[in-house]
Amino acid sequence: MDKNMNDKLADWLKGRNGADEISNLTLAVAIVLVVVNLFAHTWVISLVAVALLLYTGFRISSTKVADRREENEHFLAVLGPLAPWVRNPAAAMREARAYKHLTCPNCGQHVRVPRGKGKVRVTCPKCKTKFDANA
Repeated sequence: MDKNMNDKLADWLKGRNGADEISNLTLAVAIVLVVVNLFAHTWVISLVAVALLLYTGFRISSTKVADRREENEHFLAVLGPLAPWVRNPAAAMREARAYKHLTCPNCGQHVRVPRGKGKVRVTCPKCKTKFDANA
């Protein structure tokens, strides 16, 4: 793309939603379906992939930014602990390899401890309860 085309694209995207977690996920699923359909050759998979691509385009180009943001926040709330894996899978993988996530037995606070440290004594940052865990 030359500079002029980049400027035109940037101008067109002003005031639009842009890519968010839902559009990234629907795009990824559509790409996986296209690859699967290279081997399966079924019209149903093709139809679903095209529908997902159209929905992704709709979300990215939508001018109703507040509505799309609300939908995205609701989607992430429904995902719960899987949300980091949708937001940034590479960072979530690094996090999972480096840290173990524990739950305080007293208050339910999530605590992160480095992996590979053996048995550790953990102090909950919220309620200050001390408990032992294997990291």
